[in-house]
Amino acid sequence: MEARGLAAHPMPDDLVVRGLRKEYGHAADSLVVLDGLDLSMSSGTALAVMGPSGSGKSTLLYILGSLEKPTAGSVRICGEDPFSLDPAALSRFRNERVGFVFQDHHLLPQCTSLENVLVPTLASGGASREATSRAKDLLDRVGLADRTDRMPSELSGGERQRVAIARALINAPPVVLADEPTGNLDRRSADTVGNLLLDLQQEQGILLIAVTHSMDLAARFPMRADLVDGQLEPAG
Repeated sequence: MEARGLAAHPMPDDLVVRGLRKEYGHAADSLVVLDGLDLSMSSGTALAVMGPSGSGKSTLLYILGSLEKPTAGSVRICGEDPFSLDPAALSRFRNERVGFVFQDHHLLPQCTSLENVLVPTLASGGASREATSRAKDLLDRVGLADRTDRMPSELSGGERQRVAIARALINAPPVVLADEPTGNLDRRSADTVGNLLLDLQQEQGILLIAVTHSMDLAARFPMRADLVDGQLEPAG
């Protein structure tokens, strides 16, 4: 599946996946989840991936984010193969190049909203004045300027997910991966979070892939695909 950038001039693909295969088990007992999947996307593009539970949507996302290794095939992000890196370099790569938004916000309960957003910056030596300023700007952009000192327990579900989005963007990654980002939210909060995620994607020229069961969320994306029999097929 080819998903080219929206810029006026052609840009190199920031994500190139070729022949991706993932199977669990061995020989006759193996379960094939992804089967020769291809995907190319450039910065500024957004794709929603749909499919039933167990179709491999989350597995695909974890491989793209270098959290899980494929059985076969290749993944290149911004021209680099993350699976060729040693563990320390892979951690840096993941921290700098990929932002994650999960169904569960995974906020640290003992940290404020601002501190949670700054967590990814700690890997590079701590939160600088510039990083703190960016974190405050992001919280303002997601409508939480007055919640910077609140603990997760003091926030609603939608607010916690908005903090998670700000955290995913703090290092200005070129690629953001979202796994059911509205799955735990009520309809109103889901609409707010979905619209916000896509607005930020366009504003910052991010390559965004979201896997979702929500037809409402998927309908907002300029590109949609179904994961069927281990392959991505353009959605009708």
